[in-house]
Amino acid sequence: MSRIIVSILILISACNQTQIPTEDLKPIAYPSLNVAQADALSLLPLNCLETQYPNKLNQTLNDPSQIKQPKVLHPAFYGCFDWHSSVHGHWSLVYLLKSFPGLENAEVIRNLLNDHLSAENIIAEVDYLNEVGNQSFERTYGWAWVLKLSEELHTWKAPFARQLEANLQPLTDHIVRSYIGFLPKLIYPIRVGEHSNTAYGLSLAYDYAKVFDHKALSKLIISTANRFYAEDQGCPLTWEPGGFDFLSPCFEEANLMRKIYRPGEFKIWLSSFLPSIIKPDFQLAPARVGDRTDGKLVHLDGLNFSRAWCLYGITQTLPEYIHLSSIANNHFNSSINNVVDDHYAGAHWLATFAIYAFDASASVNRTSTSLEDYKYFKKF
Repeated sequence: MSRIIVSILILISACNQTQIPTEDLKPIAYPSLNVAQADALSLLPLNCLETQYPNKLNQTLNDPSQIKQPKVLHPAFYGCFDWHSSVHGHWSLVYLLKSFPGLENAEVIRNLLNDHLSAENIIAEVDYLNEVGNQSFERTYGWAWVLKLSEELHTWKAPFARQLEANLQPLTDHIVRSYIGFLPKLIYPIRVGEHSNTAYGLSLAYDYAKVFDHKALSKLIISTANRFYAEDQGCPLTWEPGGFDFLSPCFEEANLMRKIYRPGEFKIWLSSFLPSIIKPDFQLAPARVGDRTDGKLVHLDGLNFSRAWCLYGITQTLPEYIHLSSIANNHFNSSINNVVDDHYAGAHWLATFAIYAFDASASVNRTSTSLEDYKYFKKF
């Protein structure tokens, strides 16, 4: 734990850089992940991926024989409090090691990934999902993170990643089949700010389908998104956030639609769906957390990151809405100092959301072109 506290200081010191004068009109300073921050963030999943308790199993019991230890039920994904947090904790380590091969704990990370994502362990995870009553297990949030983990391994050009991807393949295939079987049956979208949000589950799955050129899945997600969202107008952003939200129903829907539409089509759709955000004077305050030791209330730190990645994404697709990047940065900066926290309620999952927001920031930063209308604000 002392190493985590030291890493907190590294992460926070990097966040508190001075603001550059606004009279110098230059590109926005987007959050940018460096190796020191990556080392600090990696400690969170490393600290929880082999921690069995506390644990929220979300288990359906058919008989007493199914009452088992978390590691027996889920030999790959037993840590980090719940299954989906374990899955995306593995994604975090893959992303960080792929981006920074010289991480201080690189060898520890490799060994953990090899151990957890073994072929035998993954088959056991598939067997669990095939048991009676488990067809809806982690639908669609955990499903989406399995596909994101597979995608991250696939795009990592290293022999080590090839083996892990091959090991994961039976679970990946199971999740793809589950999406294809489930989406036609889902008559209405789930518009909540937590795990079952439909737009979020479709968004990550669509990323996977594009990378793998999985035409059947891609076509189904596009048709489902259009069926649910094409005619939506006037999303009630003033109703957000909900008290336990870590996803924005309005922004996650917009983030999905920007992926499936061409920029011009998306701009027209967005002008009806969220007309207020396209105005240059649009303002949105970051969410505030009342108690970071409460596992539900700390969700709002995650909301700040997810709002940020959605707004970065909109800016990437429609650079003329660059004012949204300042709002994204404000949200990012309001919660980044709280990621490497000493309390497990947030520490078991928030690193992933911070990393994902970092990645979205990097994507929009690479595509920024105009200089004249940008303003500086705090750089991470």
